[in-house]
Amino acid sequence: MPKEIGHGIAVRKISTSSMVIDEELSDSHRHDHHTFVLQESGYSFTEIDFEEQLITEPSIFYQSPNQVHRAIKIEDIELYVMVIDNENLSADYLQLLQQLSSVKPLAIKGKNLALFQQTFALCAKLCEQPTDQYYLPILRDSCNALVGLFISHYLKATKPIEKYSRFEVVANAFTGLLEQHFVSLKRPADYAARLNISVPYLNECIREVTGFSVSHQIQQRVILEAKRLLYHSNRSVKEISNDLGYGDPAYFSRLFTKSAGMTALQFRNKNHD
Repeated sequence: MPKEIGHGIAVRKISTSSMVIDEELSDSHRHDHHTFVLQESGYSFTEIDFEEQLITEPSIFYQSPNQVHRAIKIEDIELYVMVIDNENLSADYLQLLQQLSSVKPLAIKGKNLALFQQTFALCAKLCEQPTDQYYLPILRDSCNALVGLFISHYLKATKPIEKYSRFEVVANAFTGLLEQHFVSLKRPADYAARLNISVPYLNECIREVTGFSVSHQIQQRVILEAKRLLYHSNRSVKEISNDLGYGDPAYFSRLFTKSAGMTALQFRNKNHD
């Protein structure tokens, strides 16, 4: 699919009784686009950001850019897949997708399943009409409608915003900021200042919702990105340390070891075996 993305959008229907998991799929990799999947039937077993995902019933699934993933086993699959880059996404949807950066597959059935099937089918059909005068804007608008459906269903599966506690409101705002700034902002005070609240109150909110401190959440987000880079790239630990905003590689190495329970090189070697 990435090779076929063309104008920054590609939509396809995939149907196969058995899929050979070649090296390109089985090796960990990542893309710089958003991926939206409707699995209508079949069995898919994948690994995304070091967590296994099994789908055996009709489900939708969103994968954000840069998540490291690989296929483990796929059987009797019927699915639609859409890949789309940032430039073709609505700015409002792009912001909302930041809240869905690490979501699980969501089972879907009945009228909702039919609506996703119809919308995917329309987008796939439009994707086959590149000579039409208004091909790209029509395709873009239709695909954004599909993205809106994904966002709507994922948000419905969570607690309604109007029922959020004051702690959850702050925690969600913090999570959005963290996703954008974890490389450049490492201190709880940086996030508290942007949220116009005190550090103690921010810590109170994050502990109430997650059970952990703000510092812990910042470190975990950095370590996740470090794992992605160690798994996917050949960059040295020193280079990864610099990429993630740590000028002192020794400090970064200690932080990684404390969080992951092994050194960065041990993690790379373990996952490349």
